[in-house]
Amino acid sequence: MNKFHLTIGGILLLLAVITGAFGAHLIENQLGPRAAEIFDTGVKYQFYHGLGIILVELISKDLKSRLFSFAIYSFFIGILCFSGSLYVLAFKDMMGPAIQYVGPITPIGGLFFIIGWALFIAGVIKSKREHS
Repeated sequence: MNKFHLTIGGILLLLAVITGAFGAHLIENQLGPRAAEIFDTGVKYQFYHGLGIILVELISKDLKSRLFSFAIYSFFIGILCFSGSLYVLAFKDMMGPAIQYVGPITPIGGLFFIIGWALFIAGVIKSKREHS
């Protein structure tokens, strides 16, 4: 089992909880409900895919495939691009017009999430079961 992958998943979950609390208590009051909704979407996807990283790593203990590591890194990149861009976009009213260039990064992050789950499925199909 890869402790690094489990640690990354745990850190991402920890940050999702902290970020979510920050958003719940500050964003809506300061920037309005639409910004809070955008921010919350980023938190949710970070949480889902942080759990996904841990899940894939735990499954890789019994089912052996290199594709699982690629899936994990794809989830990580997806979180950076998708959730990260949504966090920035939630602040667009405060940051001005330069922030508009962040918007196209969001679907790239979504694509990495899709690729990650496709890699996970392919890894399950092609895996070799480890005998205890």
